[in-house]
Amino acid sequence: MADIDSIVLGAGVVGLAIARELAQAGHEVLVVEAAEGIGTGTSARNSEVIHAGIYYPQNSLKARLCVEGKELLYRYCAERGIAHQRLGKLIVSASPEQTRQLAGIAERARLNGVDDLYQIDGAEAARLEPALRCDAALVSPSTGIVDSHALMLALQGDAENAGAQCVFMTPFRAGRVLPDGEFLLSFDGAEPMELTARRVINSTGLSAPAVARRLAGQPEGLIPPAYFCKGSYFTLAGRSPFTRLIYPMPDSAGLGVHLTLDLGGQAKFGPDTEWVDGEHYDIDPRRADVFYDAVRQYWPDLPDGALQPGYTGIRPKIVGPGEPAADFIIAGPATHGVPGLVNLFGIESPGLTASLAIGREVRAALG
Repeated sequence: MADIDSIVLGAGVVGLAIARELAQAGHEVLVVEAAEGIGTGTSARNSEVIHAGIYYPQNSLKARLCVEGKELLYRYCAERGIAHQRLGKLIVSASPEQTRQLAGIAERARLNGVDDLYQIDGAEAARLEPALRCDAALVSPSTGIVDSHALMLALQGDAENAGAQCVFMTPFRAGRVLPDGEFLLSFDGAEPMELTARRVINSTGLSAPAVARRLAGQPEGLIPPAYFCKGSYFTLAGRSPFTRLIYPMPDSAGLGVHLTLDLGGQAKFGPDTEWVDGEHYDIDPRRADVFYDAVRQYWPDLPDGALQPGYTGIRPKIVGPGEPAADFIIAGPATHGVPGLVNLFGIESPGLTASLAIGREVRAALG
């Protein structure tokens, strides 16, 4: 008999959503986290946006799970009283050339099941947001924002109410698949321990490829490389003139330096793109120089000195600079042939939006 039925490695928003899903389905679940609490990494260092599902390739996991997850998340937030707002978003073009690209974005969204987008011209955009200057814009009414920490607390509470347990300050050291198909896992921390489990879900975000390589008995050729793409955020001093989220045209590594709002109405800008070789969250105030240029493409009246260093986050990429964006990888037994094991790789944006749908996907992958 294994010590634990299911061990979830990682207590970010996705790991907690998986733990909730499994616990509510009747599984004995232990969530093991290296940090001192829930959601201290990528889950706490993002834009807190509920994405509509616009940009992703048709039939990709990102597209399907974002669209499914958005509806699940709005419903869950309403049921559990989690602070959120369906503010809407404008995707803005800076020139007639960019405007011609908006139709392609709208068509991709439609193929993904997002059928509420509509295009407006620059004058109408300025009527909606008087500080905005653009040639045209796509309006996304179903984009919103959420209190990510409150969401994670609710997920943790649901999982624990269904019998799950969470342990912290317990980094995964190594593991292997035993001859009987169970997993033997060893952990460091104040009280190092070994546990056996019938199922292991690797939801460790930035560390997921490294963690997978320390779990012997699976095909190493199916474990992708890890790349860290850091993004800085700057906050706006003073009141925001915008009531909706403002996004420029997407670029190869992300969605550009966009304007988002928190639930208190504070505006923030970011993230930008900086490929780094480790998990470092310092912010360089000098990067603001580039932010001013980017933001003034759609808000020309941004005052000098209005941007203040905010925070940084790191996207857990599985492809490097200049390569096409990768889809989520949810590698279960059907992928690698190891019963009871699921690895989640490259769960960057829209991972927060898709978290509840990812939980369902993992439960289905385990059978």
